[in-house]
Amino acid sequence: MNIAIKELQINEEIRDKEVRVITGDGEVLGIMSSQDALRIAEEKNLDLVKIAPQAVPPVCKIMDYGKYRFEQAKKEKEAKKNQHVVEVKEIRLSLNIDTHDFETKVNHARRFLTSGNKVKVSIRFRGRELAHTENGLVTMKQFAEACTEFSNVERLQSLKVSQ
Repeated sequence: MNIAIKELQINEEIRDKEVRVITGDGEVLGIMSSQDALRIAEEKNLDLVKIAPQAVPPVCKIMDYGKYRFEQAKKEKEAKKNQHVVEVKEIRLSLNIDTHDFETKVNHARRFLTSGNKVKVSIRFRGRELAHTENGLVTMKQFAEACTEFSNVERLQSLKVSQ
C-alpha cells in the first residue's frame, strides 16, 4: 500500500466524538473530544491525523502531516530502488554440442545466476536427433553437473521433445 498516496483523515475531517490522542513523541495524552484534540494540535502548529480509524476510540496523532507524507514517500522510493526482479533466462543447447560451446553456455549460466536470475536450460533436437532423445538427457545432466558449484537444480523436468 502506498502511504504517500493514501489519504488519512486530518484536522476537521475527523468527525468522531471521542478520540485517543498521541503526540509525535509517542506520549499518550488520553481520550478527549476531537475538538479539544484539534485545539491542542493547532496550538502546536501541527496537524491532527487519524492513524487507527478501526480502534475504539479511534487513535489520532499530533504531527506535521506534510513532513510525514514526504518521509513515507522517501522510504517507499528507497525500498523500490533496492528491490530486484528475478528473471528467467533461457539457455538452449543442441544434442551434438562441442566442448568449447558447452563451456561457453556454462559461463553464460554462471553469469546469469550470479546476477540473481534463474536459468532454464532446454535442448533443441533436429531431424534424426529425435530418435535419440536419451542422449539429450545425458547432455542435460552434464550441464547440471558443470553448474553444481554455483547453483542448484530446482527441478529436472522430464524430456519434452521440441523441434
